[in-house]
Amino acid sequence: MKYEVRDFDNKKVGEIQLSPEIFSAPLRQDILARMVHWQLAKRRSGTHSTKGVSEISGTTKKPWRQKGTGRARQGSLRSPQFRGGANIFGPLPRDYSYSLPKKVRRLALKAALSSKAASGALLIVDSLNTGVTKTKEMAKKFTSLGLRSALIIDGEEVNKDFARTAANLPGVDVLPQQGINVYDILRHEHLVLTKAAIQNLESRLK
Repeated sequence: MKYEVRDFDNKKVGEIQLSPEIFSAPLRQDILARMVHWQLAKRRSGTHSTKGVSEISGTTKKPWRQKGTGRARQGSLRSPQFRGGANIFGPLPRDYSYSLPKKVRRLALKAALSSKAASGALLIVDSLNTGVTKTKEMAKKFTSLGLRSALIIDGEEVNKDFARTAANLPGVDVLPQQGINVYDILRHEHLVLTKAAIQNLESRLK
């Protein structure tokens, strides 16, 4: 599977052979959904908390005597029916993360990469050495490439000048190859990979 390699001036600078095992995998929406749910569950802080009766500060005195008042019997002003009282069965701090098999995660990443390649939303560039240091100039290059919402993946280390220049562009995220993930691939319109990123991905996923 051959794919064009372009630079940030939108000029063809060569071709690259992509592994069909990774970039022509079948689209498994069920696997993608499992992966996205797993990622979002891991991101949840789980710090929500409510107070039970034992945690409410206040008097422990019985509000009124048990019988003879005509009112319902009460044992504590900290009960949930009173203002400022406890919250019964409310949320408590918890960890929402769960395990997902490594094979499923690998399959989901292959499906996400293949979906971008199949839809024409995959762009391969030689490198991120653009020679541009101004965000305004970088925005023009993105416009010439038709990139509005893009996830850009470099090799093991991101080109620092490129990352700094593109940092203020809305809808653009720059990550090293080890940070690539299904959720970010799917939520961006385009995926931009450098040749170094492809080499690392193919060595990881084959």
